[in-house]
Amino acid sequence: MKLNEIRDNEGATKNRMRVGRGIGSGKGKTGGRGVKGQTSRTGVAIKGFEGGQMPLHRRLPKRGFNKPNAIELNEVNLGRIQQAVEAGKLDKSAPITLEALLAAGVVSKPRDGVKILGVGELKAKLSFQVNGASKSAVAAIEKAGGSVTLVGAVAQA
Repeated sequence: MKLNEIRDNEGATKNRMRVGRGIGSGKGKTGGRGVKGQTSRTGVAIKGFEGGQMPLHRRLPKRGFNKPNAIELNEVNLGRIQQAVEAGKLDKSAPITLEALLAAGVVSKPRDGVKILGVGELKAKLSFQVNGASKSAVAAIEKAGGSVTLVGAVAQA
């Protein structure tokens, strides 16, 4: 293969339709816009318009609220941490922190911290320094002989 022989696959590109170029073209006269009226003219943007009637998106009540400063945590299950310990990615003696989980590849983004959830079984004795932990996770960690220390401004939920 040579650089001057490179081309698109057959059917990958399509020639543009030339509208309004005579009735023989099949797209002449009205240019595929139908007949008369607002939508046959240019500059029309009537997405939610219902002919002057109050549109549906304004008839329905508003609901909910998105908190602008909401804290977004990485949620990690105990089973996933146990897998990382068994694979040798997490050190049993060092405390489990956000940095340790990032280095081990358990979480991909730092976000605002880590919350430990109680799905899965934890066999290793580990000490956690995290932003949050569920009650079931704390119980499972303490049952395995570990400890949980909450850091940051996130309260236990």
